[in-house]
Amino acid sequence: MKSVTYGAYELKRSYQANFTKGLLLAAGVHLALMGSVMFYNYMTAIDPSTISVITIRTIQDLLPPPSIQKKAPQVQVDAPKIIPPTVGIPKPVPDEMVTEEIVIATRRQMATMLNPAVGSGGEGAALIIDIPDEDFLPGMGDFISVEKNPVPIKQIDPVYPPMALSTGLSGTVVLRVLVYKDGSVKDVQVVKSSGSSVGFEEAAIKAVSQWVFQPAIQNQKPISVWMNVPIVFDITD
Repeated sequence: MKSVTYGAYELKRSYQANFTKGLLLAAGVHLALMGSVMFYNYMTAIDPSTISVITIRTIQDLLPPPSIQKKAPQVQVDAPKIIPPTVGIPKPVPDEMVTEEIVIATRRQMATMLNPAVGSGGEGAALIIDIPDEDFLPGMGDFISVEKNPVPIKQIDPVYPPMALSTGLSGTVVLRVLVYKDGSVKDVQVVKSSGSSVGFEEAAIKAVSQWVFQPAIQNQKPISVWMNVPIVFDITD
């Protein structure tokens, strides 16, 4: 009687060889994929030495900041052909009548922008803002920490408005003054008016604009800050 063999003995005998082949094939595909990625990264890498860097150390070297307003792209349209007038002379418009709404970028926004100028560093050149903090003029509402507040060392008394003298009016004007780091007055704004229209505000601004201060001190350096200056007009003085 002929014996019969049961079970997949042939598959069992070839299992180890098939497993080894599959493992080698998978490893080869994996290495090929990794090699392709590394080769692509190598070919597309940018040499850092080719990137130009522009360092700005003074406000005078800083170009006018670009507007951060989002504007729709301009579409080039051919200008219509208009026959120039044969009579009339165009009148120049004063600069005060020309208005343009521009949103100025902040220092942080300028530092993160790429240099818009092509001539100095080329397109894509990195822009580094390296201007000392004390060279930036603060906004009127900005909080500035100081160790010593400004102290006036030269005060010009305001001229009492003639209309107020004739009517016997008194009043107080509170001014917001920007004292520059050299002690001079850079800007004056009225934060509280006298409530009358006899000229107290104009007289106070004219006088305080000529004041000289011992500037504010922070970290042993003079800095620019805003401060309130009350001006009292008293007819009895």
